[in-house]
Amino acid sequence: MEFRIIKTPSQGTIDILMRRKGTPSSQRPESIDAVGLVQGRLIEMVVAADIAEKTVGVTVEDIRGSCPQNMIMLAIFGDTASVESALRAIQEDAEGSKYSADG
Repeated sequence: MEFRIIKTPSQGTIDILMRRKGTPSSQRPESIDAVGLVQGRLIEMVVAADIAEKTVGVTVEDIRGSCPQNMIMLAIFGDTASVESALRAIQEDAEGSKYSADG
């Protein structure tokens, strides 16, 4: 998996992500101080989304790639501390229980 964080994203960056999100019916997050980006295989993205959703203060969206039926990237929106916490939890899980059946 690859991880990046954008602190204080520009309006253009937020617009790109909003246009490419996989759930058009969802609402735009109220406050976006940071965006965490996680890219990987589908199975990793589903687990990462679950971990991030359990972090207080973040909103998770799947971001469409060139093939819309494949979710290959997540955008995690929220305040900087919450996004950093979500990314850290995802990384720790990936490193610690990569092949765990009950992870």
